[in-house]
Amino acid sequence: MTGLHLRGVVLPDGGEPRDLWVVNGRIRTQAVPGARTVVDGGYLVPGLVDAHCHVGLGPQGVVDLPEAVEQALLDRSAGALLLRDCGSPLDTRPLQERLDLPRIIRAGRHIARPKRYIRYLGVEIEDEQELPSAVAEQVAAGDGWVKLVGDWIDRDTGDLAPLWSDDVLARAIEVAHRGGARVTAHVFGEDALPGLLAAGIDCVEHGTGLTDDTIATMAAAGTALVPTLINIENFPDIAAAGAEKFPAYAAHMRHLHARNKATIAAAVEAGVPVFAGTDAGGGIRHGRIVDEIQALHEVGMSRHDALAAASWAARAWLGFPSLVEGAAADVVVYDEDPREDLGALRHPSLVMLRGRIH
Repeated sequence: MTGLHLRGVVLPDGGEPRDLWVVNGRIRTQAVPGARTVVDGGYLVPGLVDAHCHVGLGPQGVVDLPEAVEQALLDRSAGALLLRDCGSPLDTRPLQERLDLPRIIRAGRHIARPKRYIRYLGVEIEDEQELPSAVAEQVAAGDGWVKLVGDWIDRDTGDLAPLWSDDVLARAIEVAHRGGARVTAHVFGEDALPGLLAAGIDCVEHGTGLTDDTIATMAAAGTALVPTLINIENFPDIAAAGAEKFPAYAAHMRHLHARNKATIAAAVEAGVPVFAGTDAGGGIRHGRIVDEIQALHEVGMSRHDALAAASWAARAWLGFPSLVEGAAADVVVYDEDPREDLGALRHPSLVMLRGRIH
């Protein structure tokens, strides 16, 4: 039996260096005779996770498959070997068949209402009573996740407002759960959150409008948060673009941006499960997971926890084991300890995906 041999400090366990072997793309913890040593020293980290990105989506909208491949390769080069794709107008299933590309967990397409999200990106529903059936369709089309647009600008009121009634949300999320899928939602403002949480939503994206009450609800229920911090830095530009036509919306977006670091810090402090996601694919380029990890540290996560939010903790949340017997050999190796200096994450000495070195 042939294989590969890696020796180093294995995270999250830490401690003294130990040995791992790789056979047929899987981790082995018992010695494999004749294995070729490819790593001898450094820090072995379970493949990084971008828990909110959009493979197949670019600044101008949907891209073709070759460009989507380039996006995924950018993520791989940054060590992001598992991507939760939070809605894409492109059918990216062909990318899932390629062994050289990161694993992609697809959420199908965003579910929105007419004129209440970015045009052409999502499935638009005229009658909100159709939401449960639309959710059922996306459950069938995705990989265990469904993405709702929870709020967006309402042109009648000139500000952010919920898209769905509470009772409709409850029925739609129940449909997803019966189908074995989890549900997440794009939410910027405050008003949509209580209804989504009461309906049993599994995750909140962005969460800039979280309050003490909704943070407490999320912490008690174990509802996850993916705050996409580096994307929230675009809020002032978004506000400026809409200021003339929708001044209340612009002021609201500026306010949400101004308090966002404190908002997410409060969620971290309360024990809300927080994971790293860049929102790459629109205004954010792919391959920036390290920037998001550093942003999480800046709002109050320890270096260890910020790394966990983009590695072993995120993998467990998404149902993927880390560097244990039988797990997929998705490993990123660093010469320096990233728990001491997150900057080390910018310089992987080896990226291994499915047991193959890239």
